Amino acid sequence: MPHDDRSAHPPAALPPQRAAEIHDVIDRITAWCGDREDVVGLLLVGSCARGARPDSDVDLVLLTTDPSRYLLADAWVADLRLGETVRTRSWGPVTERRCRTASGLEVELAVASPDWARTDPLDPGTRRVVTDGACVLHDPAGVLAALVAAC
Repeated sequence: MPHDDRSAHPPAALPPQRAAEIHDVIDRITAWCGDREDVVGLLLVGSCARGARPDSDVDLVLLTTDPSRYLLADAWVADLRLGETVRTRSWGPVTERRCRTASGLEVELAVASPDWARTDPLDPGTRRVVTDGACVLHDPAGVLAALVAAC
């Protein structure tokens, strides 16, 4: 499912350089997902999904059939040019990989299995994340579209 450029990218109120960087990061990660068979979905959440502010970070949920591939190695972070990994932390069904670019932009990739998007039953934490602002960026099987519709 293609993403909607109007809702997935920061508003003009951001400084142009920061808006361009956020736009580039989102596009780069979305394109990268399309080349991976194990990636089931990519969801932009948080303030960038609602309309970024100058202090916003980029929050993404990466659904994959092989989460350990993205939690045990850093080569993919380097491939995406996301800078240094500053934190890896488990939050129940997701594990956060927080990176910081050279400019200071923080990018959080919450890596999870497709079960995170299960709608029967719908996890209250997942519902909170989605209802707080979500934009589907990559969803070849419609898993995230179904989740958004259920919320």
